Amino acid sequence: MTTIYDALADPTRRRMLDLLRERPRSVNEMVDLLEISQPLASKHLKVLREAGVVQVRQDAQRRWYELRPAPLAEMDVWLSSYRHLWESRYDRLDDLLKELQEDTQNILQDEQQNALQEDTHKENDDEQS
Repeated sequence: MTTIYDALADPTRRRMLDLLRERPRSVNEMVDLLEISQPLASKHLKVLREAGVVQVRQDAQRRWYELRPAPLAEMDVWLSSYRHLWESRYDRLDDLLKELQEDTQNILQDEQQNALQEDTHKENDDEQS
């Protein structure tokens, strides 16, 4: 049995889900949009179907693939327990970037002050000559 994690491991299948998020699509439409062969598209869609993230609807001669968001929502619930790890890292990164920005501003201000002092000394030396 294919798990949702197996299904999402492949970038082509993730791109297929992105397309199906917009609206249901036929195999041929996905073949054209993804620029892959029809057999390869069918193989990927089979994996997504077995994982339960897409369903097929028959309409006359066409088969329409639709996204089933429920399994993705279950995955999102599981991933949410890990989000705090990333958020704390982003907070630390934000703090570091603010500190670097402040350091850069202080360095620039010091350089500007030094340049002004040099100009003042040069003007004083010119006046005394």
